[in-house]
Amino acid sequence: MRRQRFTKIVATLGPASSTPDRLRALFEAGADVFRLNFSHGTADDHRQRVEMLRALEAEYGHPIAILMDLQGPKLRLGTLAKGPMELKRGQKLRFDLDPAPGTAKRIPLLHPEIFKAAQPGGLLLIDDGKVRVRVVAHDSKSIDTEVEVAGTISDRKGVNLPNLVLPLSPMTTKDHKDLGIGLSLGVDWVALSFVQRAADIAELKKLVAGRAAVMAKLEKPAAIDHLDEIIEQSDGIMVARGDLGVEMPPEAVPPLQKRILAACRVAGRPAIVATQMLESMVHSPTPTRAEASDVATAVYDGTDAVMLSAESASGDYPLEAVTIMDRIVRAAEGDPLYRKLMDASRREPEATTADAISAAARQCAHTLSAKLIVTYTNTGSTTLRSARERPDVQILCLTPNLNTARRLSLAWGVHAVRTEDAHNFADMVQRAVRVARKEKLAVHGDRLVITAGVPFGTPGATNILRIAYV
Repeated sequence: MRRQRFTKIVATLGPASSTPDRLRALFEAGADVFRLNFSHGTADDHRQRVEMLRALEAEYGHPIAILMDLQGPKLRLGTLAKGPMELKRGQKLRFDLDPAPGTAKRIPLLHPEIFKAAQPGGLLLIDDGKVRVRVVAHDSKSIDTEVEVAGTISDRKGVNLPNLVLPLSPMTTKDHKDLGIGLSLGVDWVALSFVQRAADIAELKKLVAGRAAVMAKLEKPAAIDHLDEIIEQSDGIMVARGDLGVEMPPEAVPPLQKRILAACRVAGRPAIVATQMLESMVHSPTPTRAEASDVATAVYDGTDAVMLSAESASGDYPLEAVTIMDRIVRAAEGDPLYRKLMDASRREPEATTADAISAAARQCAHTLSAKLIVTYTNTGSTTLRSARERPDVQILCLTPNLNTARRLSLAWGVHAVRTEDAHNFADMVQRAVRVARKEKLAVHGDRLVITAGVPFGTPGATNILRIAYV
């Protein structure tokens, strides 16, 4: 399953993509990682999807990453007595903790945390910002507001509070239950929604206890104030532009995307750009030109992966969406400007042996026109260092750890293979050559740049660079 590109594709599973034949088609079309959205579906739904993916993995002999996405503490209105209600500009409206159905004068908002954090002059955004109300006054049990942007509201619509850090845990009771289910199924990544601070990720990592990699979803403006700390604490980052676009001005999201991706690159953390990438393909067989440009922009920004949500989960054209995304990514990476941007954005390596070896491997591969960089790794850190360099060749990751191979399916340019660790110098070279030929990544006469560590099998001991011929 060799891909003709460096950037990976994440496909969300749902009703439109949950049969063995459809999963096989999506995988063959280019999906590298499959996302399970725990905001929807039952435990049995997710279990069946994991079983189908693991059967597919065994059939192709190629690791597949499974990403579970926790719902998080979604803030919602209560119910309304007479169904959907039209709000008019200038209308006075009270939100309170009374669970009784709402009226034209008051609406239930059963989240005490909002009342603790609200500030006079602050905003409440309802239904992804379609309706906007301004806080006039508040106390611990009620918030008086005035409607600034009119519109219709209905039962259980979402509520956002921009620029406020809410005093709540990112893990709800449902999330704790879902996490147990996901970990029992053997997911490879766990994504935490509505991260506000690094402590949120630390809390999840304690619960996961190394059984999966942990990803922070950046969808709250408050998280940007702690961006470096969150990236440092996380194993990966998702730029969830949908919610960011609700709580921030639309024009602020593109530069923020670039800033996040650049910070992830420096830290060597895989990053996903997500939400509304090919939104029109939920009901159309082709994307708009603006959507194609959006996907390409994320690629030019150096993202590790681009993601499909409703397009592949519940849309009418899931296979077409993966196929066109693959074509867009390959076209962008084939542009000479792409290589110039990757080289121009490269930072100086840290003053460590592993970083020096990774930087030298990239330079050797370029100078010698090598076919591959081969990394031996247990934890994946050596391979991620190589990926951070954004070399102009693919990275063949050899690891004895299947979980590591699966997790690295998300990383830029990495083709992961599970194999025994090298036993000695001769075996290191022979194994790299043998696997490269078997995976059809190299042929007779090609050069390989190999990195490993001595003693062999010691995590974090990368200290060897070797040039080999196939």
